Amino acid sequence: MPMFEPDETIFADELPLRENWQPDRIQERDEELTQYKAALQPVINEAPPKNLFLYGKTGVGKTVATRYVLYHLQEDAAEYGIDLTVITQPCNSLNSSYQVAVALVNQFRSSDNQLPSTGYPQQDVFNALFDELDKVGGTVLIVLDEIDNIGDDDDLLYELPRAEANGYVDNVWPGVIGISNDFTFRDQLSPKVKSTLCEEEIRFAPYNANELQNILQRRVDLAFHDGVVDGDVVPLAAAFAAQDSGNARQGLRLLHKSGELARGRGDDRVTTAHLQEAKTWLDRDQLEEGMREMTTQVHFVLCAVAQLAVQSETPAKTQHVYETYTALAEELDANVLSERRVRDHLSELSMQGVLNVNERNTGIHGGSYYEYEISVDLAAVLDVLLDIDRLEGAAETLEQQAQRRSLLNS
Repeated sequence: MPMFEPDETIFADELPLRENWQPDRIQERDEELTQYKAALQPVINEAPPKNLFLYGKTGVGKTVATRYVLYHLQEDAAEYGIDLTVITQPCNSLNSSYQVAVALVNQFRSSDNQLPSTGYPQQDVFNALFDELDKVGGTVLIVLDEIDNIGDDDDLLYELPRAEANGYVDNVWPGVIGISNDFTFRDQLSPKVKSTLCEEEIRFAPYNANELQNILQRRVDLAFHDGVVDGDVVPLAAAFAAQDSGNARQGLRLLHKSGELARGRGDDRVTTAHLQEAKTWLDRDQLEEGMREMTTQVHFVLCAVAQLAVQSETPAKTQHVYETYTALAEELDANVLSERRVRDHLSELSMQGVLNVNERNTGIHGGSYYEYEISVDLAAVLDVLLDIDRLEGAAETLEQQAQRRSLLNS
C-alpha cells in the first residue's frame, strides 16, 4: 500500500487558500483599484509614469492588488505595442538603499555577471542601476515591496524616480511603486523623497467583518467541495480575522488549517470546532514568530523568566527576574542592562501576551510590586530560545531540566 494517496473528501483545490494565489478579480477594493488605474494610465498614454506609494497593514490587499493591476497593464501595453517592463523587488531582507540597488542591478544581469553585495561606493552602484535601466529602455516600473525595511536610508527613493529628470538615463522612463506595511514610514521620509515618491498615494484600510466574509466565502467556494463547510465557519473565520486588524491572510490561514484538521481526522465536514482548534494552532505560530523577532536583550529577559519557571519560582518579582537575568548575561558575557530597562522589557513581553503580570499589594508596610510568569506553552518559549545562538546552551539545559520535571507537554 502506498503511504500517500489522493484525497478528495474536503478540498477541491487548495490553491485559492494560499497566500500567493492570484484571484481573477479583486473583491472589496473597487475604490483603490480605480485610484491605481488612474495613476498608471500615463503608461498607456505613452507618457512618463507616476510614482506611487501604497500603505496599509499586512493582509489588506496591497500586494495582490498590485499584481492584478500590473498584470492587466502589461497585457494592455503589449496589445498597444508599448514597451513596458515590470520589476518586483521584495525588500524584507534589505535594509539600505545600497542593498536594494544591488538587488535591482542583479535582477537585470545574468547569473555570471552579478554585482557583489559590498565593496563599491553607493553612487557607483546607483550608476550601474541606471546603466541597466537604459539598456532595457521604454517604461520600467519598479515595485519595491515592504519598502519600510530600508528605514531612513532613503537615497535611492529620491534618485530612482528622478533618474530621467536628472539626466542619469536617456532611453527609459523609470517609475517606482513603493508598498509599505508601516503607516508611519511615509512620515519618516525626507521631504525631498516624500514629494518625489509619494506623487500618488493609495491607502488600503483594514477590511471589516462583512468585507472579509465576502472575500473568504469566495475562496471557500473555490477551494472546498460543495457542502463540506458548515454555514457558521466562514462568518466566524471573518470575525476572527477582523479582530486581527482586518487581515484577510489570517482568515485564509484559519480556513486552510481547519480543512487540514478535518481531512487528517477523516471527518467529512469542516465545523466551527475545527476552526477553533485551527485558531489555537495559528495563535501559537504567530506568538512564536513574534518572540523570534524580539531583540537579543528581550530574549535574555525571557530566558531568565523561563529559568525561574523551570525552577518552580514563578510568579517572580521584578527584582528576582533581574537577578536571574544579570547572572545569565554575565555568564554569557553579554551587556547587562539596568533594572529599569529590564522592567521595560518585561512590560513588552506582557503586552505581547508572552508573560502574565500581576500587581500585588501587601498593605501599608509591604507596599505593592509586580510578579511575572510565562503565559504560553513553556515548550514554545524554549523552542524559540533554542534558535538564538547565544542562548542555545542555556536553553538546552533548561529543556533538559524541564523534561526531568515533566513540565513540557508531550
